[in-house]
Amino acid sequence: MAGDRRAEAGGIIHVPRLCLVGVMSAPDRPGLVKAIFTELGREHLNAQFIVQSIDLNNDSHVQFCVDESDSGRVQVAMQRIAQELGARKVVITNHVALISVYGPDFRERPGIAGKAFGALAEVGINILAVSTSISTITCVINDQDSAAALAAWRKAYGLS
Repeated sequence: MAGDRRAEAGGIIHVPRLCLVGVMSAPDRPGLVKAIFTELGREHLNAQFIVQSIDLNNDSHVQFCVDESDSGRVQVAMQRIAQELGARKVVITNHVALISVYGPDFRERPGIAGKAFGALAEVGINILAVSTSISTITCVINDQDSAAALAAWRKAYGLS
């Protein structure tokens, strides 16, 4: 919008010391995600990020983050459920962080996601997973890249 003086972003959220869990290549069917997160609940584990996709082979890939201190417990629980679901692999990536940028007007700002991803790419940060909503862009990155990611997004969005 020409002359728009609203801030591009409301702020940035950073959640360090997580692990990214992937229940990969499970035959897609109703109830698959329910089974994963019911098991997580039984183990009193909380997911702070969830993304699911289905590939060209109709296999489902579910990824989520939990506290890194729960890495061992989540691996045992997901190995058990992966067998029941016919998933080919459970992948655990430790030492990751969530970085989110949010703003109330993202749905009215074409290019806002490109700016977020571009700012990370410019400083050499690889994105491990992405989830978005109408007001938030969240990336999973290596925890060691957190300071650089925060600085890049602060600069890109004019936040101090």
